[in-house]
Amino acid sequence: MMEPAKKQVLLIEDDKFLSSLLQNRLQKENFDVILARTGEEAITALETATPDLIMLDIILPGKSGFEVLEKVRADIKTSQTPVVVISNLGQEEDIERAKKLGGIVDYFIKAKTPIDELVKRVGEILSA
Repeated sequence: MMEPAKKQVLLIEDDKFLSSLLQNRLQKENFDVILARTGEEAITALETATPDLIMLDIILPGKSGFEVLEKVRADIKTSQTPVVVISNLGQEEDIERAKKLGGIVDYFIKAKTPIDELVKRVGEILSA
């Protein structure tokens, strides 16, 4: 019997420490992780990958997370992909702006959210 395909997560995070921590934790939970450290890398990754979930930082080198999100929503392949925002932008207007672009299933403030909680939430979304 074949094992079910691993769920794929596109992790878009420029902080090397946090991205490697999250990548390791997600892989331990049996997720296939594609890592992008800039908005451009994320958009390039999306040309070939169709992740089951996108974890998106807003403040990125080059293109911002908002720009990446606009692209994700405009592309038929990813327009329905759930997005979890992980950002230090905790202002109400930032959260609203992200939600207006659509498909945001959760918005976490990095400084206030333990890694375990993020990983658990990803698991919940992908098993729903």
